[in-house]
Amino acid sequence: MNLSKTLAGIGLACLPLLALSGISLAQPRPPAGMKETMDIGDEPGRVSTEEVSITEGPYARQMVLFRSNEAPGTVVIHSGERFLYVIQGNGRALRYGIGVGREGFTWSGQVQVSRKSEWPDWRPPPEMLQRQPYLPRFMAGGPGNPMGARALYLGSTVFRVHGTNQPETIGQAISSGCFRLANGDIVDLYERVPVGTKVVIRHNATL
Repeated sequence: MNLSKTLAGIGLACLPLLALSGISLAQPRPPAGMKETMDIGDEPGRVSTEEVSITEGPYARQMVLFRSNEAPGTVVIHSGERFLYVIQGNGRALRYGIGVGREGFTWSGQVQVSRKSEWPDWRPPPEMLQRQPYLPRFMAGGPGNPMGARALYLGSTVFRVHGTNQPETIGQAISSGCFRLANGDIVDLYERVPVGTKVVIRHNATL
């Protein structure tokens, strides 16, 4: 694995096919006025079920036109645009809205999905506990867990693609390097992406 930027010491927790009709452009600009960062802490205990999805607006799950040389099944993340794509071939991809790392916690590179977990446990790293000392040291997986309904572990890094109990943060830059989806969307992605899938992380889109 060759990451263009490795963030050390962040810790372990940064944190059925729908009928898809209509195709939109793959790389729109983020909505005007979108905050680059948000000062929102994780909220352990806040309940969000696995049915919660983004259903409207630019971050809703949808099939889009997407030019790529990557093989079908590859996951491509454009963190600068707040989108995750699953390549479908024939110039198309399934796009999901995501939340990404805040300023200073962005990274890029190429990894593989090394592990998958349903309702993963959460262990806030020391750096997060310094900022939010009231957080629990451990929380078992479940609807009130900030890691959400599913997690895809990215290679040997501490980072993951995971769900969230704060779906309103999708489209924002707030995490410590992980990529978050609404629970309904991470459940959908989890079923599509097997262990070993190639994941390409780009901070800015490549045209």
